[in-house]
Parts: sequence; structure tokens; C-alpha cells
Amino acid sequence: MTNPNESLSYRQQLLTLLARISFRLGQFTLSSGGTSDYYIDCRTTTLHAEGGRLTGHAILQLLKEHGIEAEAVGGLTMGADPIVSNVATASAWRALEFQRMGFPEPVLLHGFLVRKAEKAHGTGRRIEGFCREGARVVIVDDVCTTGASTINAIQAAREAGMVVAAVVCLVERQEAGGRPAVEAAAAGAPFLALFTADDVRAEHIKIGA
Repeated sequence: MTNPNESLSYRQQLLTLLARISFRLGQFTLSSGGTSDYYIDCRTTTLHAEGGRLTGHAILQLLKEHGIEAEAVGGLTMGADPIVSNVATASAWRALEFQRMGFPEPVLLHGFLVRKAEKAHGTGRRIEGFCREGARVVIVDDVCTTGASTINAIQAAREAGMVVAAVVCLVERQEAGGRPAVEAAAAGAPFLALFTADDVRAEHIKIGA
């Protein structure tokens, strides 16, 4: 079983990696149309071999800390894709670790991805992977600015009959309107962020990246 000190280190190691390879200072135009003096490309980290592993374990620990129980984790393609895969895989490793030590096995977190639009062929479905009516799920995203992509995924999950247990993002940019919009869409489900943009900026400066 993972001890608390090891679990905490996942988060700190992930923060350092984000600050080193995903954070840049400069002048950037955001997808929202606004401008910023920094840019965070979380996929550089979540698609990194070690970064992916840390992402999965850090999110599992965050859910455990807040007592969030769910059957699956999902989000809007493509920012959520590596997060979903890494959290699902980390949950399987955790279950195996518990089994080896004789502890009750935790529930596996399966994965699902939300298309930006329904397929025009085949089943025509919008959700790929896990999809079961009544299941409690966690919606994930990499960066929350306006919250539009996160809200899109929340709505799709609910339209499929699933229950949103929590919403998680790796980095919250703390832009005006972002968190309130997500919290309104979550309708009482907690919105959790592993880090704020200020956390990543401070770590970036601290390590001299």
C-alpha cells in the first residue's frame, strides 16, 4: 500500500516537471482569444513517460484525500486523453498492489473520452470507452481557463446518464469566470485543481527553468 509520504511526493514531482517542461514565460495568445505573459502546455508533461505516471498517481491521491468514489474517469478529447489513460492505469496498479498485500482491493477507475462532436458513422456515439447509466464518474481536464471544454464533458457525461462525482483539472489558470462556470455546471460536485498557475510559475522560478 502506498504510504502518505510517497503519495505526497507524486504531487511535488509532478509540479516540478510541469514547471520545467510545460511552463513558458513570454507573450501568448490563448484559445479563448485573450493574451497572457505565460503559457502552460500540460500535454508535454502528461504525455511524458514519467509525467504520465505521476499524473495518474497524483490524481488518485487527490480523489482519496477528498473522499471521492467513482467508477470511471473521463474528459473531452484531446487535453484529457493522456490524463484519463494514466489515471485508469494507475488505479489498476494500485489494485494490484493492494491485492499483493492482502488489503481489500479499491474499485478500478475505467476511462472514457468525449468527442467534440458525435461520430458521423458507425454507432454515432459521442462517448468512447466506459459508458454506463447511473455510474459515478470524475471529469478531468489539463488546464482550466474559461472552463468551456470541462463543461462540455460534464454535459456529455450527464446526457449519457452518468453521475458527475467530481471535476479535476491539473492546472487552474484562475481566470475570471472560469471556476464559477465549472462549479455551476458541476451542480454541487466538487471542482478540484491539483495546482494553480501561480503554483507552477513559482516552481518554474524556484528551479530556474
